[in-house]
Amino acid sequence: MLLSTPVARVLVDTGLVHLDRPFEYLVPEELAEAAQPGVRVKVRFAGRDRPGYVLERSDAAEHTGRLAPIRTVVSDEPVLTPPVLELARRLAAHQAATTGDVLRLAIPPRHARAEKALPRDAPADGEEPRQVPETTTPQVWADYRAGAAWWSRVAAGESPGAAWVAAPSRPATSDWPVALAQAARAALASGRGAVIVVPDQRDVDRVDEALIEALGPDRHVRLTADQGPQARYTAWLKVLRGHVRVVVGTRAAAYAPVHDLGLVAWWDDGDDLHVEPRAPYAHVRQVLLTRADVEDAAVLVAGLTMSTDVAALVDTGRVHLVGGSTSRRDAPRVLVAGEGLDEERDGPGARAHIPSSAHRAASSALSQGPVLIQVPRRGYLPAMSCASCRAPARCPECRGPLALPSPDRPPECGWCGRAPGRFTCPHCDGDRLRAGVIGARRTAEEIGRSFPGTRVITSGGGEVHASVGAEAAIVVATPGAEPVADGGYAAVLLLDAWASLDRPDLRAAEEAVRRWFAAAGLCRSWADGGVVVLCGAPSHVTIPPVEALVRWDPQWFAARELAERAELSLPPTTWTAEVIAHRKRVEPVEHAVRSVAHEAQVLGPLPVAGAEDRRRLVIKAPFGDGPLVAAALKDLRAGESAHKAETLTSVKVGHLGAL
Repeated sequence: MLLSTPVARVLVDTGLVHLDRPFEYLVPEELAEAAQPGVRVKVRFAGRDRPGYVLERSDAAEHTGRLAPIRTVVSDEPVLTPPVLELARRLAAHQAATTGDVLRLAIPPRHARAEKALPRDAPADGEEPRQVPETTTPQVWADYRAGAAWWSRVAAGESPGAAWVAAPSRPATSDWPVALAQAARAALASGRGAVIVVPDQRDVDRVDEALIEALGPDRHVRLTADQGPQARYTAWLKVLRGHVRVVVGTRAAAYAPVHDLGLVAWWDDGDDLHVEPRAPYAHVRQVLLTRADVEDAAVLVAGLTMSTDVAALVDTGRVHLVGGSTSRRDAPRVLVAGEGLDEERDGPGARAHIPSSAHRAASSALSQGPVLIQVPRRGYLPAMSCASCRAPARCPECRGPLALPSPDRPPECGWCGRAPGRFTCPHCDGDRLRAGVIGARRTAEEIGRSFPGTRVITSGGGEVHASVGAEAAIVVATPGAEPVADGGYAAVLLLDAWASLDRPDLRAAEEAVRRWFAAAGLCRSWADGGVVVLCGAPSHVTIPPVEALVRWDPQWFAARELAERAELSLPPTTWTAEVIAHRKRVEPVEHAVRSVAHEAQVLGPLPVAGAEDRRRLVIKAPFGDGPLVAAALKDLRAGESAHKAETLTSVKVGHLGAL
């Protein structure tokens, strides 16, 4: 009985920044047993019934006035666990957000039928989840430098941090999904649980299959956005009630309430899908590193490449490098179209959309298996330019980019959707358009004409293929939509390299490397005849991303990029935040920042596309001042919320892109 603690501190979900704190309520006698810490309740707040969570019970109130009673206990399930609450508080402080923002992502909506259908007792036989006996390091980890040492420490109950650079061109039995599954097995061997986060559904499917093979059936759950409400809540409850201790899923799975968490792991740190598009805008990296600190868990950040953020973690000693230094014979052979004798032999064909050297490589490889062609953008002609002066073609109404959605439709604006009747270039008065960037659909058309009788598969947009067979075929895919081929691709063509490198983004080169390596890593090894052809790369100057691909040395590129960022005080070597504020609130934002951090820099303001009254600011500060700036920005938002401002200032910490 909890009758001796009649006061409950409740975190009320108000959605208001200035009310991001617990409030005291009286616990009615009939709810004394059910209203325990962690359960969902309904309380009266500002004249309305609001949802909330009981944080704790006490025998006396700090408030001297009369306390309102808790209206009802929604469910007696303690869904808010102490580790998740601490995680939410730390993330909210780091992201200048509210605890409620984090909890809305961490705890899924209740589904009553799921609660009733799932047994409360943790596994069906009434015993604790079985530990997985392990004495020998799996070969998939023994093949990597320091891999066996890291795996053994996790299996022994320790919490080491590792940045693992996976080798390319691996067979399915030793590819990265198998390694992640074996890492989870190590955590189970120590009597602890594991959380594995991957960017998308296709990756979840691959790791899910590997986990079943490594752990057996019903030893883990998957949490993804495409699950229905009941299925997702059932899987989440299995974790909460201790039925399973291993979770794989997309970014929401990072908050899964795993008991005795021993390992947090995520794949492909640089993928944009790891960034939460809603408040608090946290990256999976920040969520899982914070969880590891809260629950003393091992860390594994993995990928074919290494982001500059991970390179910074290695540089500071937060994680240690595992793997790397891939033998060139184990990676595919990489050729750059237009180099060497290509120009002399092929003439203008060396610089075509699909150069002659790439066409020859594809023709030769088709006799050995499938060929992958990566195109930077989807659509038909996703970007157009003036045929006379080559200036980008813009909409006369909103200045958005003009694109050709299909050959039987007129050019349309990518922003407003209008189709201007007649194009006139404002720079040279030209009235003809040309292709700026060739999309996946147009590329598939060209390839189909070049290789008649060969099956052409398009993957991207609304139709993404998870895998293809080993028979001869040409696969045209956009970045992130490349299917996995049985036995690997015989050749991979990377088109329009300049389109990836020329993006107006701080991470353009880093993202180009990530995309190229992701596609090239699906190719067969050099020893097995695999070849990668990079097309459209400038040849008049040495470009580090191209050099990294040719050498197959992503660590070198990440270290070089990090050193350049440090010289310029750019992220991730400095604390950064992007602030979107009303134009009248720019000065208060600048004052709030400089009042707590004299060394902070405020860049801007810049206009925000599609919002005339909004301005964009970029804030840079030393890492030591970051928490102070975040707190000041949250206080500023709280003041706006208290004064019922129509639009609140939004803050995104830590994943700055375009400058």
